[in-house]
Amino acid sequence: MGDFYFPFGNKLEKVKQTDTTPNKDVFVLGVYASAVHARWVDAEGNEKVKALAVASEPCIFWNGDDAEKIISSIIIPKELGKLEAPKVKSLNGPSGVALDELFLKPLGYKREKAWLCDLLPESRVNVQQRKVIEKYYTNDIIKKFNLSPASIPDFNENELEQNAPTRHLDILNELESSGAKMIILLGDLPIRWFLYFFDKRYKKLSDFGTTPETYGKRHKITLNGKEYSVCPLCHPRNAARLGTFSKEWSNLHNQWIKHN
Repeated sequence: MGDFYFPFGNKLEKVKQTDTTPNKDVFVLGVYASAVHARWVDAEGNEKVKALAVASEPCIFWNGDDAEKIISSIIIPKELGKLEAPKVKSLNGPSGVALDELFLKPLGYKREKAWLCDLLPESRVNVQQRKVIEKYYTNDIIKKFNLSPASIPDFNENELEQNAPTRHLDILNELESSGAKMIILLGDLPIRWFLYFFDKRYKKLSDFGTTPETYGKRHKITLNGKEYSVCPLCHPRNAARLGTFSKEWSNLHNQWIKHN
C-alpha cells in the first residue's frame, strides 16, 4: 500500500495494538480504523465544516482523548482559516467510547486487558466524508495553496475480499499472540472476512440468531486447532446509534446489556 494523505497533509498511518504483551483477556475485531475529526472555520470565523477527517486516530479504538492537541498541530494557510476541535466532543472517538461502555464493560473486561484489531488497520473515507471533502477541499484550493491532495481511499468491501487470503492469517497471528481465549466480533464483516475462513457455518451476524435469546451468546469455535469462546455482537455504530444505524440490532444490543 502506497502513501495516502488526509486534507491538509497528514499522512495515513497504520493503527494497531501497541501493548503486545500476552495474556490478554479478550480479543476484539472491528472493521477499519477511525480518524481524528476537526472543525474547519474560515478566515472570517464562519464554520465551513463541522467535522473533517484530518489525521489517523492516535490509537486503535481511540476514545477522543487529546483531540484538541492533535488538531492544533495541523497548521493550514491563514487565508483558509483554522482547524479546531469540533463543538460536539463525541464526534471524535465515538466507536472507542462505545467499545468501552457498551461492549467491554458489560462483559466485565477492561481495555488494558484487551487486544484490539481491525480488518483494515488504516482509516477509510465513508460516503458522507467523501462528499464533504469534494465540496470544501477542492482542487482549486489545493492548487492555489500548494496543498496535498486528499487521497485517503474510500471504504469498499471489495478491499476486504482482496486482502482476505493473507489478512485473516495476520489477524490469526495477532489473536494467538494475545493469548486471549475470548473473541468479540463487531458486526457482519469480521464474521465474513475472518471467522468464515475457519468455520463455514457463519457468514454474517444474523447466522448466530436475531432474537434476545440468541444475540450475544458465546459459541465454542475452533480456529487453527485451538478452541475459543466467540461472542458475535453488532457494530459499535448500531450499539451507540451513530449515524446511519440498524434499529433492530441496536434494540437487541440494549436488551443484551440489560440482561448480561
